Amino acid sequence: MNNAARLLAVACISFAGTGAYGQVTVDVSKISCEQYLGFRIADPRDIAIWLSGFYHGKNGSPLLYPQQLRENVEKLKSACFQSGNAKRMVVEVANELLAKEK
Repeated sequence: MNNAARLLAVACISFAGTGAYGQVTVDVSKISCEQYLGFRIADPRDIAIWLSGFYHGKNGSPLLYPQQLRENVEKLKSACFQSGNAKRMVVEVANELLAKEK
């Protein structure tokens, strides 16, 4: 391999890792409705999908109901928009919504 090829290979390897992001850990139990609705932590849809998986895991259910998930996302958003819920934790509001469904 000539010097130009080696230099190009080193440059490619050097730049390959510059776009990587560090892993971020989020404690979902500490996300407020205000943060949830304001996209401050992550996309609200992503959080809702995580919550769905969390609750299905707790209940031992491997089933996904896409329509029910969409409905629950809208219910959670609506409940978080309600007066007095901005500072409440999303997990608390989700627990209340799920308790009503049982």
